[in-house]
Amino acid sequence: MRRTVFNEDHEAFRQTIREFIADEVVPVYHEWEAQGYVPREFYKKLGNLGVFGIEVPEEYGGAGEASFKFQAVITEELARAGASFGGSSVHTALCLPYLKAYATDEQKQRWLPSFVSGDMMFAIAMTEPGTGSDLAGMKTTARLSEDGTHYVLNGAKTFITGGVQADRVLVCARTAPPTPEDRRGGISMFAVDTSSEGYAVGRKLEKIGLLASDTGELSFTDVKVPVNDLLGEEGKAFGYLTHNLPQERLGIAMYAYAQSAASIRFAKEYTQQRTVFGKEVASFQNTKFVLADCQAEVDAMQAVIDRALDALDAGELTPADAASTKLFCTERAATVVDKCLQLHGGYGYMREYPIARMYTDTRVTRIYGGTSEVMRSIIAKSMGL
Repeated sequence: MRRTVFNEDHEAFRQTIREFIADEVVPVYHEWEAQGYVPREFYKKLGNLGVFGIEVPEEYGGAGEASFKFQAVITEELARAGASFGGSSVHTALCLPYLKAYATDEQKQRWLPSFVSGDMMFAIAMTEPGTGSDLAGMKTTARLSEDGTHYVLNGAKTFITGGVQADRVLVCARTAPPTPEDRRGGISMFAVDTSSEGYAVGRKLEKIGLLASDTGELSFTDVKVPVNDLLGEEGKAFGYLTHNLPQERLGIAMYAYAQSAASIRFAKEYTQQRTVFGKEVASFQNTKFVLADCQAEVDAMQAVIDRALDALDAGELTPADAASTKLFCTERAATVVDKCLQLHGGYGYMREYPIARMYTDTRVTRIYGGTSEVMRSIIAKSMGL
């Protein structure tokens, strides 16, 4: 079916990104996976290309685009190539919305030009050991100093994508304890300088997938955070997180859809080249039926994604809409990618084939950004259940 969600500008951008990925990413992607991170100099290339500045206002060096659809194009093209930009997706898709919405003009002047160039990489630290999806249960604290010049940050975070290489991390911490009436209150957000004394990067976590993306543990021991690095208002961060979750969850759903579409492409190409019993694997009825089923699933995912992209740009994507989109696309992606791996036979289990990487990479989409179980709870609540 003809897609109407992208215009000529998006498609021109798609061609630029496709060529860039082919030239700068695909030849070295195995090296990035082996070392567990993307070289910092590559982020400068993304900055020069304008990737980090697409949605940054022009006065801070960006292109001033309001649409999330350019990020969707990047997601589709990376999946098509079986690659990624490492932890930089957090920099743009997760951190930028908070900076745009809650940073002061002075903070934007300090941070956004370097954000755009790739000289200052951002990550976000919400999850803590033992809390998982229960963000209101966080224990990290930030206490205002007696002279009112800085906060003293103490605690730990885990599963922080991009956290190993980040220059600034948006850290969520308690500036006031929870109350029985309001567990979510008292949480604030700080743009913490990672060179601060007492700030430490712990283990670089070994994941089963997304190997080119650095994910680590962070700890804070009496870290002094200047008051002018508080993002937004004190105690209001839980509301900020809730406000940005629809876009975050749509981004995850978009990734799951793109991985599914790419897995069909890889499976089709493989089965057309592979022969068994003197015949192309693609010529067997089972192969045709499996790929047909997968294509029908992807067509449905695409329709849901495109509707959600339009809703987000119109400011109409609700938390329940985003939860439904994420739940559907991530759960269906698990089936599609698995079937496409099966069509590769034993070679599907080898990481030299993109389908193997997709199998492990896609698995986390049902966990981060809120588990599938949390998505079901949100949808059920919206139904009045």
